[in-house]
Amino acid sequence: MVGPALVAMMMLAGDPVLAGPQDYRFEAAGPPVKAGEATLIRLRLVHLPDGKPVTGAILIQPKLEMGEGQDAMTAPANLTASPEPGLYVVETRPSMGGEWVLSVGGKVPGEAGTVRGRITLNLAQ
Repeated sequence: MVGPALVAMMMLAGDPVLAGPQDYRFEAAGPPVKAGEATLIRLRLVHLPDGKPVTGAILIQPKLEMGEGQDAMTAPANLTASPEPGLYVVETRPSMGGEWVLSVGGKVPGEAGTVRGRITLNLAQ
């Protein structure tokens, strides 16, 4: 039999708070930058509860698209070396300027799920 004090403590403790993919967001870290024929897109992965950038994440499956459905155009999107902790860089070479959407995933150390994000960007040709 469980004593009343133990039951009260268990009720006050509540459920444990678990972080998950919904606790993170990808954000553009400034406007895209032209570097020769390439365009560099700088990203931050932010932990929403504290607003801090995440370091040590592994970004996966970057994809750059203009338009939707069968009419969508794609451009190569490759991850490059990060110039500083918490900053992630995607290099792309879009065929034309305009509004593009970057989709990317990320594995955060200590988290089981994959963080997914979409960022709309205006890219120059």
